[in-house]
Amino acid sequence: MADANLKDIEHRMDGALEALRREFVGLRTGRASAGLLEPVMVDAYGSLMPLTQVGTISVPEPRMITVQVWDRSLVQATEKAIRESDLGLNPATDGQLIRVPVPALNEERRQELTRVAGKYAEQARVAVRNVRRDGMDKLKKQEKDHEISQDEHKRLAERIQELTDSHIKKVDEMLSSKEAEIMQV
Repeated sequence: MADANLKDIEHRMDGALEALRREFVGLRTGRASAGLLEPVMVDAYGSLMPLTQVGTISVPEPRMITVQVWDRSLVQATEKAIRESDLGLNPATDGQLIRVPVPALNEERRQELTRVAGKYAEQARVAVRNVRRDGMDKLKKQEKDHEISQDEHKRLAERIQELTDSHIKKVDEMLSSKEAEIMQV
């Protein structure tokens, strides 16, 4: 198990962090964010398309998101997709521009969102640990097959554990940052 496999393990752990980052972007805070509408899918041209492919999302002010729809025939479908998403948003149409006010969150909703963020973080930690387990299993197999020595096995196992620890720490940092963002009034 050379450095190439360590790179693969690190890449897979980075993938877990990236998935967590994407989940956190979709979590609503009290402020408007263009990333809030990125997961919304619009029924356009007979198939579902990401909102980013039917219009331009912008944030002109802290509590307002606007979507400039490129094709006039998709304005209603876009508005419907935003309204029916589980984001609790109520868009208003003005020609080809859709205004989406972002309401302030109450304390109960903030607590609920922090719990959801915690669940996402735990899923990311589990993913990182699964990558670690796979790497350790490969090491054991390679040592058993005499492809690497015991010393090499020990060195690589320590390196995998260091990667795991650093990625878990990053998950925890991302979670505390997101919780602070959610709880900010």
